[in-house]
Amino acid sequence: MSAATKEKLLEGALRTLAEQGIAKASARSVAATAGVGQGLIFYHFGSVDELFAAACRYGAEQRVARYRDRLADLGSLAELLEFARAMHEEERAAGNVALLGQLLAAGQTSPVLAAATADGLGLWIEELEKVLTRLLAATPLAGYADPAGLARATAASFIGIELYEGVDPGGAGSALAALEQLAGLATVLEGLGSLSQRVVRHGLRRGTR
Repeated sequence: MSAATKEKLLEGALRTLAEQGIAKASARSVAATAGVGQGLIFYHFGSVDELFAAACRYGAEQRVARYRDRLADLGSLAELLEFARAMHEEERAAGNVALLGQLLAAGQTSPVLAAATADGLGLWIEELEKVLTRLLAATPLAGYADPAGLARATAASFIGIELYEGVDPGGAGSALAALEQLAGLATVLEGLGSLSQRVVRHGLRRGTR
């Protein structure tokens, strides 16, 4: 019963945050959404912020699990960007993009929410790093680009685009188009023969000395 109640509270917190926003969400509204007594929030989590932090991690785990198989099936960097576009639309329609923006803002003043948001993003970055490591291995960028750093840079770029879209949809679209051009370049690199790939690798290494 305790585990089921905790799950109800986590689901209720996510729904409340998505529907009302973090500024209006409260113990009372979460309890009403979850259909449980308000006191259970403090019994299971200690505080409303701790509940929201746990819900943030829980939500991220659910979303990453939903997309994990699709990420594993990607065969090129161009497919990765196409997937990212589709995922962005799905997440925005579900209200998760707006929720992420609120959590990032709230994390500036709440260490608890900041840590939870970072943990949630870390799950996405971990999956993205796996995909990039696999896909980059087939390009001249293997051994040159750092998948871990690139995964964080890519995640940060999409977060920025998601937030930017709220004030300038056209500008966000242009930013995504620019990323698409980079994916096109990566596709060209993937199609090079072994000799041409060695030449590109040599040029990249010389350029970083």
